[in-house]
Amino acid sequence: MALEEFERDEQRERNKGYVRMKSIMDYGMGILWLGMGIFIAFIEKFDTGLEARFGDPFMKGFGVICIIYGLFRVYRGYKKNYFRE
Repeated sequence: MALEEFERDEQRERNKGYVRMKSIMDYGMGILWLGMGIFIAFIEKFDTGLEARFGDPFMKGFGVICIIYGLFRVYRGYKKNYFRE
């Protein structure tokens, strides 16, 4: 019985490290996706000289999709629900 408890505790510690790593990665990637989406969707406001190339409606739609995906990644990092139990 004691060996099973030791194995369970060891697995919980390993899972904590995994959850922490995935959460940090989700926050970081979410922020990057949000930044890219905001940049693409509102490229006219940044005055970079790329407006003519990336100012079409397709790129604005892609920017909105990037923003939504970035919000999803931040939410997933916040919830930390990586295991099915």
